[in-house]
Amino acid sequence: MGIALIYGGNPLGSFYINMLELGTGQMPVMIAAGLVLLVVAMSFKVSAAPFHFWAADVYDGAPTVFTSFMATIVKVAGFIAFIRLFQVSFGIIQHQWQMLIVIITAATLLIGNVTAVFQQSVKRMLAYSSIAQAGFMMFALFALNNTAKEGLILYALAYSVATMGLFAILVKMNDYTIEGFNGLYKYQPVLAITGAIFLLSLTGIPLTAGFAAKFYMLLAAVRDGHQLWLVIFAVICAAISAVYYFRVIQAIYFKEPAREATHTMDVSGNFKFLLIVAAAIIIVAGVVPSLVIDWLYY
Repeated sequence: MGIALIYGGNPLGSFYINMLELGTGQMPVMIAAGLVLLVVAMSFKVSAAPFHFWAADVYDGAPTVFTSFMATIVKVAGFIAFIRLFQVSFGIIQHQWQMLIVIITAATLLIGNVTAVFQQSVKRMLAYSSIAQAGFMMFALFALNNTAKEGLILYALAYSVATMGLFAILVKMNDYTIEGFNGLYKYQPVLAITGAIFLLSLTGIPLTAGFAAKFYMLLAAVRDGHQLWLVIFAVICAAISAVYYFRVIQAIYFKEPAREATHTMDVSGNFKFLLIVAAAIIIVAGVVPSLVIDWLYY
């Protein structure tokens, strides 16, 4: 419907995203309505609040392998399409729709992080975590500057690698609850160490790719110069995320495994090697983020 309204309000009668020629004046009512519907549709696609309600149940109910695909590849592709569409078609009138993105970003950060705190299933917690991470990626759409593009590339790598690594570990677990991770370091130290690195990156701890990615996203918002309160709000929400990420790390390293915990998990050497490679990517991209960002230009 949004596309139909924009097509109807476009004097050129074209579906090409670079031929809207909206000018710098106020949007016609038909195009404004179409733009709002497009924001709703794309926000639903990337599970941004308040259009996120499907994500937790779908991620939790789907097979873990498919969940990792939906939470990473599909989400990142959705954001790239979201940003390309709005920069090319509506970038010249960004000031007219930026506040709508601010509201969605703030709601996504708040709802995703606060809801994740109360989850007992790690898989469901990661589902709400993906919603919270979408809030940070929304900063790229809010700012639409070069720093935002660089941050999105880095965020896509950091978030995707860490999330897929954690879901890969979940595939090997018999118990998806936080208690199921109790004492993991005692019988699977490689999974424990790499899992902790992934969780630290999602939290945004320095020397991880997640920290560099969040820094670039917040820097993009600062350079935009508008709604600086949103940057402070995002930092507070990042601190809230430490609550549920560190609960899993605490279970891995500071709690005793249950008697029925399996010590014979089917973990091959190749699987451990791939986890180590993923963790190394997180560390290298965090220490030298230019290695990733330069791909945008060369």
